[in-house]
Amino acid sequence: MSRIPAMPREGVGLFRRLAYRYARQRFGAVPEPFAVAAHHGGLFAAGAVHETLVEKVSRVLPANVRQLAVYRVAQRLGCSWCIDFGAMLQRMDGLDIERLAEIDNFADSARYSHAERLAIGYADAMTELPVTVTDEQVRELEAEFGRAGVLELTYHIALENMRARNNAALGIPEQGFTSGEACRVSRD
Repeated sequence: MSRIPAMPREGVGLFRRLAYRYARQRFGAVPEPFAVAAHHGGLFAAGAVHETLVEKVSRVLPANVRQLAVYRVAQRLGCSWCIDFGAMLQRMDGLDIERLAEIDNFADSARYSHAERLAIGYADAMTELPVTVTDEQVRELEAEFGRAGVLELTYHIALENMRARNNAALGIPEQGFTSGEACRVSRD
């Protein structure tokens, strides 16, 4: 259970009820970080708008590259909620989630393409403290994805670092998106 409980649908105003409905339709349940953030109306709205805009404008990178980099950050930071949700998003995008079991061996695994290896390595370097990104990494990424692609990848990795740290601090556990188990937040 998270350190701050999810706000039930009955406790939220019209905007948040509509947002809960949209989330349930899209994901099958209201994501718990979303329902926890509902305690602060302004941050809830800002987060919802931000996430929606980031999703809409992120069209440079292939979904598999972006999703794997984000998943790797969640895995490295140990955010069980993010790992669960990230695997579900990959499944929804039609990606092979079975290969996630081999992500620790991405550099040698035949299940990952060169582009995916570059993105996962970059996610590792950006998630290290201190950050260990090199000029050569950025040059390789730019050659593979272009400048806009590097910026999109960097933004998504940084955003997942924020999400994972936020969820870990609030103690938000996995919700059962990957397994399809009942979620802690009502599906009503």
